[in-house]
Amino acid sequence: MWKYIVKIILRYRLGVLMFIGFTTVFMAYEGSKVKMSYEMARMLPASDPASIEYDKFKKQFGQDGSVIFVAIQDPQLFSLQHFDDWYTISHKVHNIKGVQEVISVARVFTLVRNDSLKKLQFKNLVPHKPTTQRQVDSIKKVLYNLPLYEGRLFNKKANVSLMMITLDKEVINSKARIPLIEKIKETIDTYGKKYGIDIKYSGLPYIRTITSKLIQHELLLFVFLSLLISSILLFILFRSLKAVLFAMMVVIIAVIWMLGIIVLLGYKITILTGILPPLVIVIGVENSIFLLNKYLNEYRIHGNKVKALSRMISRIGNANLLTNSTTAAGFAAFIITSNRLLVEFGIVASINILIIYLLSLTILPIMFSFFPVPKAKHFRHFERGTITKIITKISYIVLNYRTTIYIVTALLFIGGIYGITLLKTTGNIVDDISKKDKLYTDLLFLEKNFKGVMPLEITVDTKKKNGILRLSTIRKLDQLQDTLALYPEFSKPLSVVEVVKSAKQAFYHGNPKMYSLPNNQEKNFILSYIPSMHSKKKNILSSFVDSTLRITRVSVQMANIGTNDIDRIVKSLRPKINEIFPPKKYAVHLTGTSIVFLKGTNYLVKNLFQSLFLAIIVITMLMSLIFSSARMIIISLIPNLIPQILTAGMMGYFGIPIKPSTILIFSIALGISVDNTIHFLSRYRLQLKLNDSKVRESVLAALMETGYSMIYSAIVLFFGFSIFILSSFGGTEALGYLVSFTLLVALFANLFILPSMLLTIDKRAITKWFREPLLEVFDEEEDIELDKLVIEELGNNAPHKTE
Repeated sequence: MWKYIVKIILRYRLGVLMFIGFTTVFMAYEGSKVKMSYEMARMLPASDPASIEYDKFKKQFGQDGSVIFVAIQDPQLFSLQHFDDWYTISHKVHNIKGVQEVISVARVFTLVRNDSLKKLQFKNLVPHKPTTQRQVDSIKKVLYNLPLYEGRLFNKKANVSLMMITLDKEVINSKARIPLIEKIKETIDTYGKKYGIDIKYSGLPYIRTITSKLIQHELLLFVFLSLLISSILLFILFRSLKAVLFAMMVVIIAVIWMLGIIVLLGYKITILTGILPPLVIVIGVENSIFLLNKYLNEYRIHGNKVKALSRMISRIGNANLLTNSTTAAGFAAFIITSNRLLVEFGIVASINILIIYLLSLTILPIMFSFFPVPKAKHFRHFERGTITKIITKISYIVLNYRTTIYIVTALLFIGGIYGITLLKTTGNIVDDISKKDKLYTDLLFLEKNFKGVMPLEITVDTKKKNGILRLSTIRKLDQLQDTLALYPEFSKPLSVVEVVKSAKQAFYHGNPKMYSLPNNQEKNFILSYIPSMHSKKKNILSSFVDSTLRITRVSVQMANIGTNDIDRIVKSLRPKINEIFPPKKYAVHLTGTSIVFLKGTNYLVKNLFQSLFLAIIVITMLMSLIFSSARMIIISLIPNLIPQILTAGMMGYFGIPIKPSTILIFSIALGISVDNTIHFLSRYRLQLKLNDSKVRESVLAALMETGYSMIYSAIVLFFGFSIFILSSFGGTEALGYLVSFTLLVALFANLFILPSMLLTIDKRAITKWFREPLLEVFDEEEDIELDKLVIEELGNNAPHKTE
């Protein structure tokens, strides 16, 4: 088969290049339409009970997590000039298109009693901009006598005040969110600049917007860095501008194709697909290294350019097909997670890894076929140099110190196993933001002063029409809120209870001592002042109850705590809730972004473990195509599973938890690290045939031949993944140092442990275990008929035939 592939690539090289060129133009056109994703990642499948309950909640009460929280710590806020400026800014923000509502101390509402209508009405506490300090003092006095806002809108002790901005739900999940947030921030920042105050911003819409912008910025940064680092390393390794230029041509075309495929599949750029372009570049450069080394080494041996190109395609193309398949399998395993983000990531990554395999296999040989033969300096590293000395030293250690290698490996393995026992599984809603980033420090500020901004919702179904209007039900809700107040992670709850308490206070003309639930005597005439729910106009109750007055909500904000803490709180709350609301009479559900995140994280971690096991199984099956012996498959997996164990152990020692953003690292690293094993063992099997089954000679020959590419590719992969350490996202940063560490350990395992095991095992067993495989890799010693292959040298009008 490979004979025909070589003929097609080299004989029809212009046609192949034209096809690649036209396809690249088409993909560039499609890729120019690529869009960012602005929707919140959905980790649970739509059929999950928690997801169903959350969708039901949103249908009844609208989108939770649609509020931006802006905090200022200004002791002079209630001075005339400061207050007037805050008043102006509050109203400017409210007038911005896409903003539904703004609540601040300068734009706040209260209930007042209207005896002529016998109704309670909303009144703007600040109907116009104050003109005197006395007016501001009066506003402050009234505001501070409204218990509803204490701890929710302001913190008197810390002189901290909030502005809560509710956004249009249609804008939240669209690209219009970015200019809207920028306009809001630009407007509010004028206050901070004027008075030298650090404005704090938080809330899910703001956090999601900032992270989307960071993804865009980092996508461009990492593509540039990966191209730069790969180019520098390739030039240092090969001392050839042509090698660098052609390899960069391959990866740039691959990135263009990837962006086009994202659009053609109907996907958008997410936090995961955003890391794929630099990832594809690194993997593409790894492919190029094996192809370039083979071409240079072949030409060094026999000086025949066409023969070198044909073997470059057939020998490395064959092996790279399997190595890229295993890498693609590591990514494709994410498809079974049922998580849209990971499924898209797995599909796009696996497709493009196979595409870059085809691009490197065709473009590099074709481009080198047009140019003159390599010079002596281009393969000098095969004869003398640092890498040659390193490989020679490794060969010496493997031959003479195998026992030491096994002891060190065993100790590291035991240490890794112990580290795994220290691992913990957790995750936070705002988890991937750097702890040093202002986004994170602002979040901590709001948690300190208002307990947090992460939404948690509790819905209570009374199972009876107008059931919420019963005083007994309202008292139960008040009892539930008293229970919630016992948890320091929660802010003050907000529900129909606050409406009723505020109604009583308003009924008694704003007396703060009357902020409490009405007794049985007060109930009827106080509740009669509350506007009817059957009115079509939106009123005070509509945000808290459904149209039948059967279902109500209790809203609470919580700190950005881990899933373990959320789980602990939920398990602790459930029996207390059941005691207040007997399940036979009431249906109470905990929902909202926080609960969905908890369920989603647990679901995702479970599925990612399954995807990892699937990746191991698929990679094992692919290995069985070239190693028909089960024992050889096990031997091939050992050098790749040890790095996984050591990485997991390191996570345990350094307190890096198992969470969605870290567990996906193992499948990625396994798919990439197994490449070196395949190249080494495939070359080793060929050497067994050439050396009459002499194990020692075959191991050394395979190590010397593949060692260069293994070390070169490891260097590129290590530095290629290391650029992700610069990311502002914790998950991407972890991907950088954990995958780099895993691949570095895998390199040592393949250079020391794998050859040592082969030398230790009995010669007779080795020969028996390397039975004829289902798929031939490297074993085609015959070349294509070179006298029938005609390629034209660049700048030479006459065809060049190699005899």
